[in-house]
Amino acid sequence: MGVTGPSRCPSCGEPPEEEGAGCGRCGAGNPAPPDPQARIPDAALGGEAAGRQPATDPRVAGYEAVADAAEQTPVRGTRRCVLCGAGGVDAAGYCPRCGQAQPRERDHMERELEGVGAVSDIGRRHHRNEDFFTVSATALQDGSPAVVAVVCDGVSSATRPDEASAAACEAAGEALLESLPRGVHAQRAMHDAVVVAAAAVNALAGPDDPQEPRRENAPACTFVGAVVGGGLLTVGWVGDSRAYWVPDDRSVPATRLTEDDSWAAQMIAGNLMSEAEAMADERAHAITGWLGADAYEVEPHTRHFQPDGPGVVVVCTDGLWNYAESTEQMASVLPADAHVRPLESARTLVTHALDGGGHDNITVAVVPFPAPAGHAATA
Repeated sequence: MGVTGPSRCPSCGEPPEEEGAGCGRCGAGNPAPPDPQARIPDAALGGEAAGRQPATDPRVAGYEAVADAAEQTPVRGTRRCVLCGAGGVDAAGYCPRCGQAQPRERDHMERELEGVGAVSDIGRRHHRNEDFFTVSATALQDGSPAVVAVVCDGVSSATRPDEASAAACEAAGEALLESLPRGVHAQRAMHDAVVVAAAAVNALAGPDDPQEPRRENAPACTFVGAVVGGGLLTVGWVGDSRAYWVPDDRSVPATRLTEDDSWAAQMIAGNLMSEAEAMADERAHAITGWLGADAYEVEPHTRHFQPDGPGVVVVCTDGLWNYAESTEQMASVLPADAHVRPLESARTLVTHALDGGGHDNITVAVVPFPAPAGHAATA
């Protein structure tokens, strides 16, 4: 008879930090977090935008009043509650005055570089954000600018999906920043970046163990990435995260650049169902391709083309495209000036999904084409 181990969290599968306590990792069993409409988003990703003020969130009623109250009670070196303004938020993330849990850094993330803006939001139904993104700027071998955006969506039915999406994004971003300046063609670089990302997610499962095979319910995520540079637009993907091309000239139709690895896509491709029938089926979003140790052989999809004119690439998870699935819908929601205001445009798209229900985590990067000539070589 085996030794009975500690009970595990029903949400994330991790053991509790102490008996009878809520999950210290995902928060399940702890007091309910504040309503998303009462949150002040953290506009920094990984601390890289330190010193910038959080962007005003139009979804937050009384944002200014809460922010002003917080500013009037400065406590050097302590974290302040975003709801009541009290200082001294404890290490577990709870306010000692009002008892409310504080937003986690990943609940709302934003990043802006010249030539790209990205936003990720927890949405209205999930207890944590399992999406992640990375954006960066570099220079190709000939010195011309290039912009990189990678977006990953953790598979909720797997263990540690938030870690999987972060590992994949970071590994792929680093791989692209290493290969593009060396003159590797963007399509080859993207293919190799997906392979590197898959290896990073596989490593989260740990070594194979006959008693606990790592392939059972291993961490997993989907992947989509875009590179704009050298007059080309290159995308790569595995799973059902998507990339759309939306020209500045809205008289020219928008285009979806990716094809889902999903049950619905297989039914449509095999002429077994119409698109409407397949998407209405409860199995529509079941993915047939992903990154993770329990995946079948990973087959990175890549595509590149040379647009006829300026526009933007929208790189997103299904938390957005569920509310703007067709190219026409995506183009209609995207602001007309997205080419010059990518971060504001990404915020608009996220708000559209939240207003539609926000049933999933929402992540989107907006990447203008062509890449701006004036940004720094790396960022």
